[in-house]
Amino acid sequence: MRINYRKFHILLLILAITSKYLKSQTPINISILNEGTAIPFTRFITKPIHPGMQVGTEVKLKERKKFRLYQSFTVGYIFHSRLFHGLYVNTAIGYDYKFNFGLNFKTQLGLGYMHTWSPGPEFRFRDGAYTRKRDKGNSRFTAGLGAGLGYRVRKKDLYSPEIFYMYRGWVEYPYSPGFIPAMTHISQEAGAKFYIHKKP
Repeated sequence: MRINYRKFHILLLILAITSKYLKSQTPINISILNEGTAIPFTRFITKPIHPGMQVGTEVKLKERKKFRLYQSFTVGYIFHSRLFHGLYVNTAIGYDYKFNFGLNFKTQLGLGYMHTWSPGPEFRFRDGAYTRKRDKGNSRFTAGLGAGLGYRVRKKDLYSPEIFYMYRGWVEYPYSPGFIPAMTHISQEAGAKFYIHKKP
């Protein structure tokens, strides 16, 4: 199956150009995830495992001793063995409430774009026979709400590395117009945040 990655490459380029102008204190987030189709917040873990990974960064909007407000930018990949595999880019507004002993309570509200392809070959019926066709994929918009926990390795350092877990409910639209207009998903994400440069 041939896949056209041109749109996703454009999105990666936008992210790279944007990151060039961010402050040197910008963190890098890397995480792995498990995705499943389910009504958000009705199930904690979905099986079988449908893996994914993502990488991103954050722009600090406001920070005080007890909280941090930021905007995130993320690109990622999901493989759902029965339905699709997809590349996505999203942005979210995040709020971390910081406890003195290093724990962060995290919430995020986000929007994004995802391009999906079928996990197997596709065919079309023509002239009385089925022939294989090229899968150009499908464009989706996404919206999601997440909550989770993080732990700051160095509790009093604003630029401390952090390990985190996020539970995210999200929806993709349009899914199958005229049949299923939107599809809901659950993602469990585990990862780490670290700073390449510290504030001078």
